Amino acid sequence: MDFNKFTQRSIEIVQNSQETAIKNGNPQLEEIHIHYALINQEEGLIPKVLSYMGENVDLIKNDVEREVEALPKQSGSGGALYPSRIYTKILLNSEDEAKKFGDEYIGVEHIYISLLKERGIPSEKIFKRYNINLQRFLEALKKIRGSQTITSDNPEATYNALKRFGRDLTEEARTGKLDPVIGRDEEIRNTIRILSRRTKNNPVLIGEPGVGKTAIIEGLAQRIINRDVPDGLKDKTIFALDMGALIAGAKYRGEFEERLKAVLKEIEESDGRIIMFIDEIHNIVGAGRTEGSMDASNLLKPMLARGEILCIGATTLDEYRKYIEKDAALERRFQKVLIDEPTVEDTISILRGIKEKYEIHHGIRISDNAVIACGTLSDRYISDRYLPDKAIDLMD
Repeated sequence: MDFNKFTQRSIEIVQNSQETAIKNGNPQLEEIHIHYALINQEEGLIPKVLSYMGENVDLIKNDVEREVEALPKQSGSGGALYPSRIYTKILLNSEDEAKKFGDEYIGVEHIYISLLKERGIPSEKIFKRYNINLQRFLEALKKIRGSQTITSDNPEATYNALKRFGRDLTEEARTGKLDPVIGRDEEIRNTIRILSRRTKNNPVLIGEPGVGKTAIIEGLAQRIINRDVPDGLKDKTIFALDMGALIAGAKYRGEFEERLKAVLKEIEESDGRIIMFIDEIHNIVGAGRTEGSMDASNLLKPMLARGEILCIGATTLDEYRKYIEKDAALERRFQKVLIDEPTVEDTISILRGIKEKYEIHHGIRISDNAVIACGTLSDRYISDRYLPDKAIDLMD
């Protein structure tokens, strides 16, 4: 058996199954040890798929644990640990399952499918008890894994990439999690106009920190939900990409690129239904770059040029000049939307629109005089920040 063909998480399963047998004092490695390792893997794919199927993972864990407890034990320090015939067979069969999927590596899902197909074993009773069968498992797996094939030894990092590394702003607008957006009609209209173009349809919002660039995108998400947009944008979904989550924990060379490619592939496969929003878009110039590797902007540029993805960016004027203007190829892909600081009067209108959320949060009434004072005093005395952000902070 060639363990070089196993993914990192699959090797973890084999190691954990052996540790379980040693802890439990079992003289032989059995298939139930594999099942125990699969169901207890931290942030593992199998518990995720079972939860997606609507199964109670904790109940299954308890049943598997009982089966492990029922295995024969040996006292004393014991000798070597031997794998049973079934244990070896399941790991060997998982290689065949990987080939059927067209995968280059053996993932945890292949081991689980191999376990599901085996007859006359303790795990079979558990599968029957919870009506877990191959068809149901494959349907749930397809929803999470999509049409991806395993080409690296850490594929789980790219499954369901959009949900892991982004927020669905249209869904948040639908459930009322976003603050209402007051005013900013002209900026939202400009953004809609650029998104509706056939080519060069990627807006970049440029404005000082705190003037409400992200709020404009939230306003656009609310308009999409209210169907107050041109027909071409009515069925769109806006996903806010979290660059921090994408970069965090990408220890190995190429891991960041794998994650970003998975996100871009999901967006591409949506046939233009998903609009990607990247806040602090200047971070993509140099993001993930190590010696000899490419940065995120080089992955984005060809897709933007071909019109395969729709992207909205947001950045400050200084950062735009410093990073994006210098990269002529990247700058050409975007259309600028300048976001000015609102006037004191506009800020007071914004505060009146959102004060209800703050009243609920603090459990108090905010008088109109207080709202006006927040707008005028923040403008007069806080000189190093911008409206409406400083006025909202003052009201808070």
